[in-house]
Amino acid sequence: MEGKEEDVRLGANRYSERQPIGTAAQGAGDDKDYKEPPPAPLFEPGELKSWSFYRAGIAEFVATFLFLYITILTVMGVSKSSSKCATVGIQGIAWSFGGMIFALVYCTAGISGGHINPAVTFGLFLARKLSLTRAIFYIVMQCLGAICGAGVVKGFQQGLYMGNGGGANVVASGYTKGDGLGAEIVGTFILVYTVFSATDAKRNARDSHVPILAPLPIGFAVFLVHLATIPITGTGINPARSLGAAIIYNKDHAWNDHWIFWVGPFVGAALAAIYHQVIIRPNPFKSRS
Repeated sequence: MEGKEEDVRLGANRYSERQPIGTAAQGAGDDKDYKEPPPAPLFEPGELKSWSFYRAGIAEFVATFLFLYITILTVMGVSKSSSKCATVGIQGIAWSFGGMIFALVYCTAGISGGHINPAVTFGLFLARKLSLTRAIFYIVMQCLGAICGAGVVKGFQQGLYMGNGGGANVVASGYTKGDGLGAEIVGTFILVYTVFSATDAKRNARDSHVPILAPLPIGFAVFLVHLATIPITGTGINPARSLGAAIIYNKDHAWNDHWIFWVGPFVGAALAAIYHQVIIRPNPFKSRS
């Protein structure tokens, strides 16, 4: 198992061939000039004996830790100011989330696939891009990293942290739980669909002449979703991020709507996986030679 390619490769293009762009690319039939990995097995016990498996989990932990640390600090900086004009504002918060995802996915893509989000891991698992063993391990490490990241922020600025909501996700006043759930479903759908599209083997081969890094559209999707949904839920779309902030803040209102930030992202991720694998891709969920 040592040296095995990771489940999801982002960033560098591995396919030197070029395909026609547009409708001409749809008629390639079986003469593919790109390769797709076979579906991952449901259980892969051999992974547990591989150092690369644990290294990937550590990478997810550290990435999620850094993600929470920087983004929650940004939220606290905006919250403590009496004048939003004196801070980076909502746009700056959105940039901190999107920018950190761009940087961290770029850094960890070749190690773990750069998920940094249980919803992304869940969507890729449904598409059989990774085993259940690895998916569970990633989600646990992501949640632990998020808890530690939020905990460090609280340790540095406890008064500020506890006095300004701790970055916990809640449904804002004036919106219903249904509004919050819908925002989380659609926001996560956009993110996970972008992940599938940016890492698609066919797209990488067809667009090999386009010098673009997959983490860029993923980070930009996170930025745009935050711009739209911060006023509604504070933007979850990442159950680990919501859990870490809720546990460290640990006030009743942080838990009242917490289920929304698990159900919404997981439903959105499942819809994105089904849409991409069944509608966008031919031969969904079939083994490929």
